[in-house]
Amino acid sequence: MTITLSPSVGDALPEFTRTTGFENWNRYAAVNDEFVPIHMDDEAGRTAGYSGAFGMGNLQWAYLHNLVRDWLGDAGRIKSLSCQFRAVNTRGMTVTARGTVTAVRDEDGVRLADLEIWTEDQDGNKLAPGKAVVELDG
Repeated sequence: MTITLSPSVGDALPEFTRTTGFENWNRYAAVNDEFVPIHMDDEAGRTAGYSGAFGMGNLQWAYLHNLVRDWLGDAGRIKSLSCQFRAVNTRGMTVTARGTVTAVRDEDGVRLADLEIWTEDQDGNKLAPGKAVVELDG
């Protein structure tokens, strides 16, 4: 069975949301061997100039990947994904990954969709804006 996805410019991707804190960061650190003091200890985070410990940038990257993969399902492949880390996520912050379709095009016989993607905090402040390109089946 072939699954197809027919996005249109302006379509919003279903959001991916997590409330972050030590539990999330410890699980992520365990998988990626990223037990860095600024992510585990409030004093280390304050020494680095923040209000306390903060989440890994690559965890926001993972949230963006989950956003695109969940939307795309088995209907295609992620060709590229990029983001810029602009702000940290602190303990107790709700981080939401969002995205919109900015273009749908054919290139060399392949159907592609361009996406604007980002993570934001509970107040709508963008933490990590980015872009993705997906190849659509069918």
